[in-house]
Amino acid sequence: MEVCAVKHAQGRHDPDRCVLGVRTVWRTVGDGEFFCPGCGGDRNYHRRTGRRRLVVLGVPLLPRGPVGPVVECTACGERYGTDVLDHPTTTRFSAMLRDAVHTIALAVLAAGGTESATVRRAAVGAVRAAGFADCSEEQLVTLIEALAADTGRLPGRYPAPAVAGRDGFDPCGTALAIELHEALEPLAPHLAPAGRESILLQGARIALADGPYRPAEREVLATVGRALMICPEDTDRLLTAARTPS
Repeated sequence: MEVCAVKHAQGRHDPDRCVLGVRTVWRTVGDGEFFCPGCGGDRNYHRRTGRRRLVVLGVPLLPRGPVGPVVECTACGERYGTDVLDHPTTTRFSAMLRDAVHTIALAVLAAGGTESATVRRAAVGAVRAAGFADCSEEQLVTLIEALAADTGRLPGRYPAPAVAGRDGFDPCGTALAIELHEALEPLAPHLAPAGRESILLQGARIALADGPYRPAEREVLATVGRALMICPEDTDRLLTAARTPS
């Protein structure tokens, strides 16, 4: 960018005829892919830093200090603050959504058990709709059994230690509780309230496929609500509405 005291006769900027101004010299220090707010899609970017210099008659003289860093879109040329990189790309956002639904399905199945074919089908349907088209009941059950073998406990039911939920249930187990927070917390800030509620309701529909919520399923869904930054009152309202026939 340059601020100049003299412009071309037709109104265009002419650095060579600049009497007095400030010119920024940019240097590229990195690159990558980001979601460009100007283009509205995934684009490549250059991460750039600059230095301002006082220009007299087109000759850069005194330094005026550093500028940036900034993120410059290689498509539209717009520059943004580096916080724009906090927004996931469209590809990354889709993957985060898939992982979120997959983790919720596993947690609900682990809490309520995998005996019900109706529940297994509901879980598979949700995971496939989220983007894992090849998901099968066998795959989900195998993952839960592997988790149970790793923790040395049966999926869904546990002894009643201090961390257990009501009726001696451990809500999806410590490992899956951690997975829920890791999958959902980075996603939640990028979702509208309706989007966060939709993900919670997908888990509720899986739990309700074979009847009313079991205590452990309810605990899992409460964990999902917290990880999605849904207040407990709204979580209770949504779970109640999900079990009310429309």
